[in-house]
Amino acid sequence: MSEKELNLLLDTCLLAGKIMMESNAEMYRVEDTMSRIALASGSYRLVSYVTQTGLFIGFDRTSTIRMEQITNRSINLEKVVKVNSLSRKYVAGQLTLDELYQELQEIDKDRSFFPIWLQIVSAAIISGTIMVLFGGEMRDLPITVIIGGIGYAIYLYSLKFFRIKFLSEFLSSLLIGVAAILSTRIGLGINQDLIIIGCVMPLVPGVQITNAIRDLLAGHYISGVSRGTEAMMTATMIGFAITFIFQLFY
Repeated sequence: MSEKELNLLLDTCLLAGKIMMESNAEMYRVEDTMSRIALASGSYRLVSYVTQTGLFIGFDRTSTIRMEQITNRSINLEKVVKVNSLSRKYVAGQLTLDELYQELQEIDKDRSFFPIWLQIVSAAIISGTIMVLFGGEMRDLPITVIIGGIGYAIYLYSLKFFRIKFLSEFLSSLLIGVAAILSTRIGLGINQDLIIIGCVMPLVPGVQITNAIRDLLAGHYISGVSRGTEAMMTATMIGFAITFIFQLFY
């Protein structure tokens, strides 16, 4: 490979890793995808160091290094699937390196996501169904759906205003706790505990907890601990808000 082609290969690997990290993929998956792309390009051994805030990659026994800072992270498993699919096509010889890089650039530029109204409706439905799954009564379903949707809407819009994830989760949980207690006191609901549990479930960091455990099992202790800490802080904010409301009303 010429120097230009090697630089293109490094840029391609770095872009693939960046997209996957910003989409909340596991660390070992990011490293494996980049390594497979490098090996398929001429048996190059890629050396990488991946954290939640940055990517460092280079070829073994060379001085060429690339670095990319990860500033924005969200859950977008669709992008992870697309990058994995493209890497498999490249390894199978169905794409050239230039085509792979262009496809990855298109994925990186894509900022489309589910509309806010659909996210709110989905959170409302999830709140109601989880409340029923935990043993709640069907009479509590309508109020749980309403409170869950409003609570998640507060979370989304306060996140844009404050830009602090933990504060948004605290405010949303605070509203959910107040609404659940008041609804049972005026007779709109029966079991306030199950209503609260159902409504806060869309805020629970399930993906972060799962990825933290998988990273720890794969030997990525730094990312596993950092993701676990982030998930613990989120759970703490939710629990603190509900505890504060109980102390206020009882």
